[in-house]
This record gives sequence, structure tokens and C-alpha cells, in this order.
Amino acid sequence: MRLASLLFLLTGLLTAHAGASGNDNPQISLQISGHTVSAEIAHTQWSRSQGLMYRESLAENSGMLFVFTEASYYSMWMKDTYIPLSVAFIDEQGVILNIEDMQPETRTAHDSEGMAKYALEMNKGWFAARKIAAGARVTGLNKAPAAE
Repeated sequence: MRLASLLFLLTGLLTAHAGASGNDNPQISLQISGHTVSAEIAHTQWSRSQGLMYRESLAENSGMLFVFTEASYYSMWMKDTYIPLSVAFIDEQGVILNIEDMQPETRTAHDSEGMAKYALEMNKGWFAARKIAAGARVTGLNKAPAAE
């Protein structure tokens, strides 16, 4: 019986790690200044807490959209995240408030400069390379599931 319990626990841990790798998060397509992004959605407490942790890479035009329960001031950090990322904080109307570059495996807080409802993480430099800055509008956010 103890062996069965141990196997059940190990299976649960492996399943949790698979979920952390993002294999089961919903995805939507977003548009920003004529560029299309395939965004994995982090809309639950679990998926927001895991984010892009433990990933080894991120496809060129792919990212993760964090959907928060309410518009507020938020901070992002890079604990256990191996990929250098840029994060765009986005308000309820889809306007980018600010974009911050983040270094892997750090606990430095990167803060929204206003009341954000969303945060979009992309490969570091993705926004700058496309000349996307604060004030740009993100469309397609209405297709994201509500935050839980």
C-alpha cells in the first residue's frame, strides 16, 4: 500500500511538472502593431504562478499572456525561468503601459507603471525589434478566458 501511495505521489508531481511546461494551457492569437503573437494563457492561480518557469526555449512569435483577476499594479520576476524575457504590462483597454526586460533566474521585481489587467511575456527584445512601445494597442485579448 505504501508503494502505491508513493507511486501516486510521484505521478502527481510529474503531472504537475508537465503542466508547468505549458503543454495544457489554452492559446489565443493576439495582434500588436501588425504582428501576430501566439499566446499561451496563464489565467488560473496555478498557471500564473508557474508562468514560463523551467522552459528551455520559446518560439519566435510565441509568448505567455497572464490574465489577472482585476486591474491593479503587478510585478513579475524570473525565479526558475531560464529564458531571457521582455514583459509588456497591458491595461483593460489593451494599451501597453510599459515594457520591461528581465534576466533569467533573478528575483528582481519588474513593475507595471499603471493599473494592468494583463502581462505578455515574449523573448527578450521581441517588442524592441518590432518598434513596439508603451501606448501600442493589443487586440484579441477579448478571446482570453477570464481569470480564475
